[in-house]
Amino acid sequence: MRFLTAGESHGPALAGIIEGLPAGLLIDEKYINRQLARRQGGYGRGNRMTIEKDSVAFLSGIRFGKTTGSPLSMIIENRDWPNWEKTMSLFLPAEPGSGKVTAPRPGHADLPGGIKYLQDDLRSVLERASARETAMRVAVGAVAALFLQHFGIGIASFVAAIGGVEAHPALPAAWDLERINKARSPNLYCLDREAEKLMVERIDQAAKEGDTLGGVFEIHVQGAPVGLGSHVHWDRRLDARLAGALISIPGIKGVEIGLGFAAAALNGSEAHDELFLDENERIFRTTNRAGGLEGGITNGETIVLRAAMKPIPTLRKALSSVDLAARSRSPASVERADVCAVPAASVVGEAVVSWELARAFLEKFSGDSLVEVEKAYQNYQDMVGKYLGASDA
Repeated sequence: MRFLTAGESHGPALAGIIEGLPAGLLIDEKYINRQLARRQGGYGRGNRMTIEKDSVAFLSGIRFGKTTGSPLSMIIENRDWPNWEKTMSLFLPAEPGSGKVTAPRPGHADLPGGIKYLQDDLRSVLERASARETAMRVAVGAVAALFLQHFGIGIASFVAAIGGVEAHPALPAAWDLERINKARSPNLYCLDREAEKLMVERIDQAAKEGDTLGGVFEIHVQGAPVGLGSHVHWDRRLDARLAGALISIPGIKGVEIGLGFAAAALNGSEAHDELFLDENERIFRTTNRAGGLEGGITNGETIVLRAAMKPIPTLRKALSSVDLAARSRSPASVERADVCAVPAASVVGEAVVSWELARAFLEKFSGDSLVEVEKAYQNYQDMVGKYLGASDA
């Protein structure tokens, strides 16, 4: 299973194609659009979010609400396109004052991208490098999430820190997706309301100073079976794939699994999850320090991932740069941007994790139709029952 996206931040639309989805999967358009709306939310977003009202339109690969097995194609229109038709014209020659960018923003793809593709107008780079592209990745990931939900795999995210303010969420003892979604605040998608008040203050202060803030979000996945991924080759290790997917999100600079970096300071006796047998001789653990992944393979526990997002590199109080045309020192170009987009990034994180898990699931339980996948999955559950106990397989 694979996907491609296309489109620029201020072009006519974003496009996406998914190839390899099994036939027979019910597509919930409303669910996908809710995920797109969540990506647009969160305190600290910029004016662009008041213009765009993202919704997905499907063009192929669905009939009567279910996938057919052929490529699934979809678009998200950019409502801001009419204001950018001349600047982002597909065929007409550039007009004077058509938004040419020559002063790269530190921390963005502007300079290395311009050099790599030999562009004297950095807008040709920044329009595609923009996080606007993640809107389509959220749509793609939402389709993957629908597939996972069919097999009882749920995913949720929440903001754990912004601008140095850390939240201390207390997850419910009986963890489930519905409880997390209910506990998560609408402002910053945080589970700690007291910490959130301080986060909002930090965002307001940064906005007044023309600055930006980063933070950390956490993702939990419940219901993934034992055995997704593999230890036999580096590129089949699911922990590597999940980390790579998260760090592909613009602005993400660090990823942790389970204890993450904290494990480096512990003794081995404190860092690993011991195994026990219950009265029915089923294997269980009392801790989940590994975050649901051992040796690149899911171990049946909740998958716990954490990603660190740097502050957005577009600042109203522009950083020092160099004008590539004039070859002189210059303030960096200023594009319309957010003060903080950590809540939005958490939604994108859910999407990319959903995609990688769905890929791994289909690699393990392959089939051209959902019925085939269901049978392969059930057969596997029956076989591994002798190791874990039938109810835990």
